[in-house]
Amino acid sequence: MTITLYGLDKCDTCKKARNWLDRHKVGFSFVDYRANPIPAALLKEWAPALGGWEKLVNRSGTTWRALPDARKAPGSAAEWTLLIKEHPALIRRPLAILDDGSVHQGFSDALYGKLFARVL
Repeated sequence: MTITLYGLDKCDTCKKARNWLDRHKVGFSFVDYRANPIPAALLKEWAPALGGWEKLVNRSGTTWRALPDARKAPGSAAEWTLLIKEHPALIRRPLAILDDGSVHQGFSDALYGKLFARVL
């Protein structure tokens, strides 16, 4: 199984996810999307897989709250991708992309136990 984990290097939840994968000896590659921005084409692919842009973007974080109200209502995929390009911390994290192309968001012991049961 090939796993690519997208997140921010300093994010505590991303650290927990990486530690979980290491402890369970699940191989993965990690991409810090502040240093290596996610291409717009991938964001446009992942957003519907997660249930829409509103599910991809963390609307409870300080980055979102600091945005001017006019920026909080993107009307198109292009506007969403531009907003994320300008503010990568808006992406809810971590994102785990599996070799079957499925996209999974967030981290918990239960979620990762279920996702990676076949390799444990």
